[in-house]
Amino acid sequence: MNVFKPELFQGSLKQNNYFEGWYFKHVSKDLDQVYSFIPGISLHTDNPHAFIQVINGLTGETNYIEYPVSEFSFSTKYFRVEVGGSVFTADSMVLNINSPQIKVDGRLSYSGSVKYPSSVFAPGIMGWYSFVPFMECKHGVVSVTHRIDGTITVDKKQIDFSGGKGYIEKDWGKSFPESWIWLQSNNFENSDACIMMSIAKIPWLGSFFTGFLGFLYFDGKFFPFSTYHKSEITDLGLANEKLTVSFRSKKYHLKIIASLKQSGILLAPKSGKMSRRIKESVDSELEVVLTDLNGTVLFHDLAQRAGLEVIEGIFEIVKIKTKKQI
Repeated sequence: MNVFKPELFQGSLKQNNYFEGWYFKHVSKDLDQVYSFIPGISLHTDNPHAFIQVINGLTGETNYIEYPVSEFSFSTKYFRVEVGGSVFTADSMVLNINSPQIKVDGRLSYSGSVKYPSSVFAPGIMGWYSFVPFMECKHGVVSVTHRIDGTITVDKKQIDFSGGKGYIEKDWGKSFPESWIWLQSNNFENSDACIMMSIAKIPWLGSFFTGFLGFLYFDGKFFPFSTYHKSEITDLGLANEKLTVSFRSKKYHLKIIASLKQSGILLAPKSGKMSRRIKESVDSELEVVLTDLNGTVLFHDLAQRAGLEVIEGIFEIVKIKTKKQI
């Protein structure tokens, strides 16, 4: 495991009940095309395999393509993962998916990547939790936002992503949380901002706590909101297909209103086995407002083509546990 390079493969192919996956999101310049690709590995005695998940954000159509573990390879020095004939790095993605379900080929290059800040005591988005060895799931942000260039062909349809925007993150461990909320977008109407937030039920020493992490990035500055920053969840609710969530840090207040749109079914890990079925939207909309604690508005913008997952068990947990965060 390389704590200070979370983008690298963190596991071992000899492990059992283990998963690792990287999430590559692509939005075309005109916002008319949205595709996410998730390469990964599932190590479980029932069916160990590598995989690539594909989600069309506009239609919600998803595909899960399995590969033998022998067709999964990685670099221990820099971020490079290969699944079948497809190659994924921090700077590019080469696709060569040829299955009965879907055929995808092409190359996309990434430039101008913004990296999440890292330090000796907080090597990535998880902060000091990065050093905790027994957490069931860990999270990393590989690229906050970047430019895309190139084209891919999906079932004979050529798609040009040149001038579009991309985002890369990852997860690894044994299982996804029992319940969670995740949202992300870097396609704002009036700014080059990026937002990512996640709230989850985190097992901890025989019990659990409500953990959350994320940030708003704009004008070259990060505004983090997380459990380890001693931030608080001040509001959370879901009604009429709208999610409302608010956070308060020592200096700022962040409010997000998310409108749920088209969603597709993805497979998620449980004890390393890709056996859970979850709904993910890559076509949701966000309204994001950042103020200081005096109420002065520092940022207010609308985002499109947002990623959004809402596993509804999280609402009762947050209501009970918000004031008992560690």
